[in-house]
Amino acid sequence: MSPLRLAYGSNGLSDHRLADACALLAEHGYDGIALTLDHWHLDPFADDLDERVAAAARLLADHDLDVVVETGGRFVLDPFAKHQPNLASDHGRRRRLDFYARAADIAAALDAPVLHLWSGIAPDGVAADEAWERVVTGTREVVDIAGDAGVVLGFEPEPGMVVDTIATFERLAADLGDPPELGITLDIGHCRCLEDDPEPDCVRRVADRLVHVQVEDMRRGVHEHLPFGTGEVDLAGSLAALQEIDYDGLVSVELPRHGHTAHTMVPDSMAALRDATSPEAAA
Repeated sequence: MSPLRLAYGSNGLSDHRLADACALLAEHGYDGIALTLDHWHLDPFADDLDERVAAAARLLADHDLDVVVETGGRFVLDPFAKHQPNLASDHGRRRRLDFYARAADIAAALDAPVLHLWSGIAPDGVAADEAWERVVTGTREVVDIAGDAGVVLGFEPEPGMVVDTIATFERLAADLGDPPELGITLDIGHCRCLEDDPEPDCVRRVADRLVHVQVEDMRRGVHEHLPFGTGEVDLAGSLAALQEIDYDGLVSVELPRHGHTAHTMVPDSMAALRDATSPEAAA
């Protein structure tokens, strides 16, 4: 089996400049970075965006890092409201869609094959059917955006959001007619948090749609991203399942609240991933 391509999420490197983050990942043997568009590393609304994107592309090439582009920055669109507006919001959904169009262009410029997104949380007082229709309508437009930019969407089911599970992602894909531009980002920790099936079975379930993987430790019923070895995730089984299905995308460590310890989390995470794919782990 081919080795997995290991990456690290830039949202867990928030105290590092992008150049230093790339150098750190390359030093410890990572193959890529999941680059969140935000004010830390690559501001999608900077006046000199073209120059910044070109500089980021040079950094990635210099350090031989592949990339996926993520759009889950907390305050990218509203400095006073986390993750707002989103696809289910009462107001401002056009701003979110325009942001996705901008992000798709950035992904294309960086030669990133995948653009990550999620649905967002439904506002208080909005009926479930209305929130669902907003997400379907918005995602349909983002599918067209992705097609025009030549990228694939990695839609992530996120606990607490309108699309929160594999089943609701499958419903979304079916409602949209299963477009080829719509893939899934599977967060292994989320599987431990709220899916009924074990994590390796979740991997196998989405094999035909899987375009990006996020991984960390997590506990059942608690949406908290944890360092490896401090939760309940079957890491070795999950990685073995990814190899079993011949997954060839990035497997990105997702520790967004550990930027202050990235100097230890980056090497420790790589060590845990290597241990989990060792012959001893498979035995």
